[in-house]
Amino acid sequence: MTADASARTSSAPTSSRAFVSLIGAGPGDPGLLTLRGAEALRQADAVLFDYLANPELLRFCPQAETIYVGKKGFSEYISQEQINALIVQKAREGGGKRVARLKGGDVFVFGRGGEEAEACAQAGIPFEIVPGVTSAIAAPAYAGIPVTHREAARSFAVLTGNTREGGAHYEKLSGVDTLVLLMGVRNLEQISADLIAAGRDPQTPAATVQWGTTPRQRVATGTLATIAQAVREAGLEAPAVTVVGEVARLRDTLRWFDTSPAFGGSLAGRTVAVTRTRDGASALSDLLRARGASVLEVPLIRFADTGDEAALHARLRDLSGVAWLLLTSNQAVTALFTHLTRLGLDARHLAGVRIAAVGPSTARSLLERGVRADFVPRAPGARHLGAELPARPGEVALHLTSQVAEDELERGLTARGLRFERAELYRTEPAALSEPARERLRQADVVTLASGSAARHLAALAGTGFPVAAMGPQTAEAARAAGFTRVTVAQEATLEALADAAAQASEAVTSPAAP
Repeated sequence: MTADASARTSSAPTSSRAFVSLIGAGPGDPGLLTLRGAEALRQADAVLFDYLANPELLRFCPQAETIYVGKKGFSEYISQEQINALIVQKAREGGGKRVARLKGGDVFVFGRGGEEAEACAQAGIPFEIVPGVTSAIAAPAYAGIPVTHREAARSFAVLTGNTREGGAHYEKLSGVDTLVLLMGVRNLEQISADLIAAGRDPQTPAATVQWGTTPRQRVATGTLATIAQAVREAGLEAPAVTVVGEVARLRDTLRWFDTSPAFGGSLAGRTVAVTRTRDGASALSDLLRARGASVLEVPLIRFADTGDEAALHARLRDLSGVAWLLLTSNQAVTALFTHLTRLGLDARHLAGVRIAAVGPSTARSLLERGVRADFVPRAPGARHLGAELPARPGEVALHLTSQVAEDELERGLTARGLRFERAELYRTEPAALSEPARERLRQADVVTLASGSAARHLAALAGTGFPVAAMGPQTAEAARAAGFTRVTVAQEATLEALADAAAQASEAVTSPAAP
């Protein structure tokens, strides 16, 4: 049976759990994903995403299988019929799965979402449509161009610039004030000539917006007669949106996004890869975007439950004799309170012990849960915690950590005569890195590392040919030990300092070598 035929077959039984969400991913800014879109991603077992869907959105579905089905320009990596069949196949797999199809822009605005919905309907698989913010409106808006305006445009039309299936009937659009062209960069000269031939004034203002709503946004302006040349001279390529109409004049007055501080920030025009756990979003990404960076969130490690929960729970229930509880990561804080909840306990259970945090970030995580750290070393890191912990010889220090914790803290404390114990609070495991994710990583100007395990995982999964910004000297040492040679160290263990280090590292990459 062909892929096309299988997508249209409805005779196979469909599990009651099989469900497909066709989700509009928006125009590129991850903040423009709808709340319903984010929720559908969280519920998904498998996610099919395309070229124009920002890969950062995959952070909403850390547990899901992710499949790249991108098509770029006229070069199709996978046909639409194959995508339709794959949606149906994944929904039926394993007794039925929830499938999310993540599409750039809006599902039904030149996204071929109607064909994918038809494939689901014909296969008897229930589905939903989650509309997205279309680039036809968002890209002009981020360029300072409203598609309607009471004094300049009371109507607009959205057209495809893809002429492979024949040109539009431009003469029928004579009464429309604003024309918005999607996918028309390659054919812009011909489209402009056809519009002029159909009666549109050659002096009509026009603008083309590339990568609208993202830090990579660039804009070329002109008239209908000159916009194709302006786009060529500016070097603009797909993805781009072209606006033709009097509203394009308003860019000079309403321009806001590409004049914001981010576009003049220390990371403007740079791509920064943020290595993170597969679980949860990264606050660092927001800081980097505020400085103008394009951010790639790259999951290198994931956190899993401890391999011996019974032993951990037994130790947590009875903390008698423990003088100090040592927490050396934000994940340790998260996991500790998760297990306390499972035991029917809360922060009051920790009242009899003193708690030490490895650095200010871990201390903040504790404070968010109503617990103030009794001790934080002057400089973050296991070495400093081991040397400075105000404990007396013979006291018990319990380190709650992962199975891959290094022994530097243990060596420092035992050398001072403390009784050191370790309990496996969670496990750190490698996350699979897909080839599309690996390719995006290769394009980064700098990679941030917040832990030694992230450095080791990055080296194992993608090599060491990256300039990296490391969170503190301990992470920097781990990065060098893993083989990285271009390492910039954050001045302190804060996200702001790590963003500063990323900017410094990216400047070193792009600056000419000293004579």
